[in-house]
Amino acid sequence: MPEAAIDASDDLWPAIRREAQRAAAADPLFGKALAGAILTHDDFAAALADLIGRRLGSSAERARFTSFSRDAFRGEPDLIEAAGRDLAAIACRDPAVTDLLPPLLHYKGYIALQAWRVSNWLWRHDRRDAALLFQNEASNLLQVSIHPAASIGSAVYLDHATGIVIGANVVIGDDVTILQNVSIGRSSELPARSPRIGRGVYIGAGASILGDISIGDLAKIGAGTVVMGDVPAGCTAVGNPARLTNCPETVSAA
Repeated sequence: MPEAAIDASDDLWPAIRREAQRAAAADPLFGKALAGAILTHDDFAAALADLIGRRLGSSAERARFTSFSRDAFRGEPDLIEAAGRDLAAIACRDPAVTDLLPPLLHYKGYIALQAWRVSNWLWRHDRRDAALLFQNEASNLLQVSIHPAASIGSAVYLDHATGIVIGANVVIGDDVTILQNVSIGRSSELPARSPRIGRGVYIGAGASILGDISIGDLAKIGAGTVVMGDVPAGCTAVGNPARLTNCPETVSAA
């Protein structure tokens, strides 16, 4: 099994370190950066907290974002398990990726999602000013805005990521892929009336999913589609307004 196929497990961090050691040996100048970002850390949680701090914080603020992230990862180890599954999902779904190290270091959608995991932990522990600070900096610096009160599963891939907006109380299941310029949020003033995205859903670039609606497991939302009604499991939604196509026979006959 190639290292890119490693799931979130005890093997993930050793695989990342092996990749970093090979890259450092091949390019000593790049190796200096890898030493600080990967090789000096004892585990995945420490490296990821440092990477979040590097991406979100200025030189003066970096330690603050890193500290918040470490607090979250120590307080809820499941966040690191989810982060590992997110990383493995990129290696599995993106044909341009052959290793784990490049998306960890360079994919802003990955770091934005992990910064959201920290912000969500802060939100749930009544540290809401800090949670909103994470959202604001991720929006400003990474062009990804995910409200801390959203709910997102694991093995989620934000592909390209620029312009993604996910509102409060949106629910997103496991194994979901979201491309750039996607908006998911409420269509009324009632925040609880937000979309619920099922497992394994694919959301194409520029799509908008709005309102108190459900997107069923394994559904596909085409690029530029505007969805304001339920999409049954396994169906594809395309167009503005959305129309359903390629539905399973049980749905089509219903």
